[in-house]
Amino acid sequence: MPETSYAVLGIFDTPDALMKAIPKARASKLGAVEAYTPYPIHGIDDALGLRRSPLGGMVLVMGILGALTAFGFQYWISAIDYPIITGGKGAGSWEAFIPIMFEVTVLFATFTAGLGMLFLLNRLPFFGHPVLSSKSVKGITRDRYALALEAESEGFDSAAAARVLQEAGATEVEILPAPDRSPFLTSAFILRVAAGIFGACVVAGIAMFLVTKWFPLLAPMKYMQDQPRLNAQKPSAFFKDGHGMQRPVAGTVARGHLPTATGTQEAAATLVNPLPRTKEVFAAGRKAYINRCEVCHGALGNGMGSLTAAYGGKPANLQAQQFRDYPDGKIYWAIVNGKNAMPSHAADLSESQRWAVVHYVRALQRAQNAKDEDLKVATP
Repeated sequence: MPETSYAVLGIFDTPDALMKAIPKARASKLGAVEAYTPYPIHGIDDALGLRRSPLGGMVLVMGILGALTAFGFQYWISAIDYPIITGGKGAGSWEAFIPIMFEVTVLFATFTAGLGMLFLLNRLPFFGHPVLSSKSVKGITRDRYALALEAESEGFDSAAAARVLQEAGATEVEILPAPDRSPFLTSAFILRVAAGIFGACVVAGIAMFLVTKWFPLLAPMKYMQDQPRLNAQKPSAFFKDGHGMQRPVAGTVARGHLPTATGTQEAAATLVNPLPRTKEVFAAGRKAYINRCEVCHGALGNGMGSLTAAYGGKPANLQAQQFRDYPDGKIYWAIVNGKNAMPSHAADLSESQRWAVVHYVRALQRAQNAKDEDLKVATP
């Protein structure tokens, strides 16, 4: 028998036979004892004397290290190197660091699990394990159970190992030759791989260049210059007037663009509130009124706001008959442009919010004489 044997493989028909043979193989002390089975067998790890896998501990340590690393980097950036107060919080507020800490923890743990399993525990890049090329591997992956005595030193006695396995009940014995462990990452191998990658990239680039030249409009690679479109500043035969750019339809307002009050307040009197009197509109008007108007005009529009009363101001009493007779357009104009001491709210409120305030003001005016249904909807 060759002196360069890697292991002797004994084949067993049942898991029980394999489990009974393990203590005998270990007692021979001829080499390392390893089992190969098509599925996990309960208790086989203890029988082989295998220690618990260190992979879980490795992942735990590296995950903690990743979390601390992420925390340290973020704390140094946020609290030491470039401190910025955000939302009134301290520069070293750790709560904002949690998402990045989680991501880096997963990153460290994942790489540790993958690389640790492949290179530290499975001892890659040794890809040519002799069992994979054995005659018994087909049975091991289906319904046979193998026990191997593997060489731990150069003086491995494969004949004695074969006798031990036969005496332990093995139905077949196979001697596996030692694999070729010469390094494969040689300079020649690396140069061949690099040359192959470079050649593939060159061929792919030339092929793509030729395809785009031969078929420039091949879907879906159509150029934007060749796609059908309408140039706004050029003539177009599609429209009757021959122009590519069309004016809006007369008497219409584009969706989302409400009319604005221009000119004088009297000219704005013809504007009509475009918003419907709905619960949502009244709620928006009430919110805008409380935030912008109530401080001066009061909760009922009676000019009794706390701020103006403090310095003796007399804002407009919206309950006065003069303002009750105001068209909606005049109130809207005042909100946009301001009037007397009242500032303009054009930059603070959108068009929809201004018209919603007009609706709410009307509800406040009617609230003095009757329980207006609109006000009941707008004010809880």
